[in-house]
Parts: sequence; C-alpha cells; structure tokens
Amino acid sequence: MTETLEPSTAASRIWTPKRVLITRSAADLEHTGEIIRRCEAAGVTDIQLLPGDRLTGLRGESERQTYALAKSSLAVVVAPPSALKPQPIPPSADWRIDLARGCPAHCQYCYLAGSLGGPPITRVYANLDEVLAGIGTHAGRGNVTNGTVERGHEGTTFELSCYTDPLGIEAVTGSLAAAIGRVGRGEFGDGVQLRFTTKFDDVAALVDLPHGRRTRARFSVNAAEVADRFEGGTTRLPARLAALRAMAEAGYRVGLTIAPIMAVPGWRQAYGELLDAAAAAVEGVAGLDLSVELITHRFTPASRDVLLRWYPRTRLEMDPEQRSEKRSKFGGVKYVYPREVMTEMRQWFDTELARRLPQARILYWT
Repeated sequence: MTETLEPSTAASRIWTPKRVLITRSAADLEHTGEIIRRCEAAGVTDIQLLPGDRLTGLRGESERQTYALAKSSLAVVVAPPSALKPQPIPPSADWRIDLARGCPAHCQYCYLAGSLGGPPITRVYANLDEVLAGIGTHAGRGNVTNGTVERGHEGTTFELSCYTDPLGIEAVTGSLAAAIGRVGRGEFGDGVQLRFTTKFDDVAALVDLPHGRRTRARFSVNAAEVADRFEGGTTRLPARLAALRAMAEAGYRVGLTIAPIMAVPGWRQAYGELLDAAAAAVEGVAGLDLSVELITHRFTPASRDVLLRWYPRTRLEMDPEQRSEKRSKFGGVKYVYPREVMTEMRQWFDTELARRLPQARILYWT
C-alpha cells in the first residue's frame, strides 16, 4: 500500500508582506478590498494608501537594503493597457496572462532578474476582471497547444506564472483561486486551460475549487543540491511534491517543471533521486495527468549583473567562458550549456523519465 502524502499546514511556507502599498487607481477596485482583507487577516499592519500611482519609498541606503525592502513589500496596482493584451509564450502555452509581476522568493538564478526594472517589489494587479478578460478574447487562438496534434487536447492554454509565482502570493491576493474558479465554472468556455508553476505548497484553498480539470498545476522542482542551495524563501522539495499529489488527487492536471537543470557534479545521481521522489509522490493516483517540462540553466549579461548585485556571495556558476552563446532573432544573448553537455543531459532525462516516470508526458526541452 502506498502511503499518501498530504500537505501540512504547519509546514507550509506562506509569505506575508511587511507592508502593502496601494496606488490611487487601485484603491476603490473590488479586488483591492479582498487583498486588504487577506492582508489584515494575515497580520499586516502597515497598509498605505498612496496619493498617486507612483510607487515611492522603495530604495534603501544600499543595494542590499533596497532588495530587502522590495522583497518584503506588496504593491497593489492597476495593470496598464500593455499588460492586458495576452502575449504568445512558447513553448509553455498559447498566451501569457499576468496576475502579478514579481516574486517574494530569493532564488539566486531568478529568471526575472534583468527583465523587471527597478527594485524587485511584487506588484499584484487589482483590475482582475480586465486581466482575465483576455482569456475570453483569445480562446480558440494560438499555435502552441491550440489546434496542434501533440497538445491540441489541452485547448487554448494560458500561462499565469511568467512573471510571478501565483501560489507564493495567493494567501494575500486570492487572484489564483479567482482565476481557477472562473475558468473551471466555464465562464470562458470549455476549450481553455490555465497553467501555473510554483515553488510553494499552500494548496489547501485550491483543492476544493470547481476547477473542472481546466487548470494544470505544475510544481517547480530540482535536485536537492540545487534547491537547497539556491532557492531561498521557497517551500522544501518534499512539501512541494506532497502538494502536487494533493492537487492530483483533487482531480487537477499536474506537472513537474524541472528547472533550472544544472550540470553540477554528480548530476545524474542527484536528478535520479529527484525523479524517484516524484515517482513515489504520484504512485497510485487515479486519473493522473502528469506533464514534465525540462528547462536548463541559462543567463543573460543583464540578469548576471543583477543577480551578482542581489547575491554577491553566490556560488552559482555564471561564467560565460564555460557556456555557449545563444542569440535570439532580435540579437539578444543568452549563455547556455555547450552543445555536448546539453545533448548528454537531454538523452539522460529522456531515458530516465521513461524508466522512472513512464506515465509522464514530456512537453518540451529547452
């Protein structure tokens, strides 16, 4: 008999901001009232109504103080028109829907570094109805899953975690549950599916939602050495896997986002242990729909500069001399592992996933 893994409320890592800044345009919106209610219930006492829409008081006397101040704050703002139009987001999904921008975690390889300007404060969008309206306007469109042979059964897919970890801030926003419930109840039709990925485990408020199997909850996982060393402020790996099981048992489609895959010493054994732990977590789940996304570690010159300012003592390998340059069609540069390393790792994961997690469907490798 398989021992059921259950998420523990006591063990869950729930982020609570030390202060909340509310812009004037967001102050009277309905969802802002819900955010205030949640923050007050969580014990937040520093809730400030700003006189305008400009966020102020974000910088400290040093880079480190600025980082700490921003990471402990939540800004409630109105999504600008540019953020309301869904954008293509291959290879994950057809479209990107942003519930927020910024993340309270402290991952030393942070993908957002270099792409979000200014202090790394988390901004949650209060005009939630306008944000979610893009699901209705773009249902039936797209070319990543919509209409494709390989993933057409997913319908039109909408990624919620391109610029945030929506579960990491859910306790004080409620945005993720609102989106899941509205899509699950069929507000935007039958042929749409939400997707989000997270490094947190507080799924207690999600398991009983009327999700209609129209949301895929993916849990970002990594080898223990990588997760323990570089993923500060997140839930420990066993709790994430327990949360994945809880979501799967609640009927959600689920997934593993193995990222960022790193060629650390002994990586085969380290990632083998990860796959074994994942296999144990989903063993015996009825109706399991499990996907896997494989994303190798990469960085840009801009993100490297930002990360070294945020984490000056990091032991994360970001040496351009050990990497290959990958250029985008717009001339941007990313540093990725050399071709021979990428080939070896991809072949290993293809083989070991088929052996250790045969029920899983690999969506892509990048």
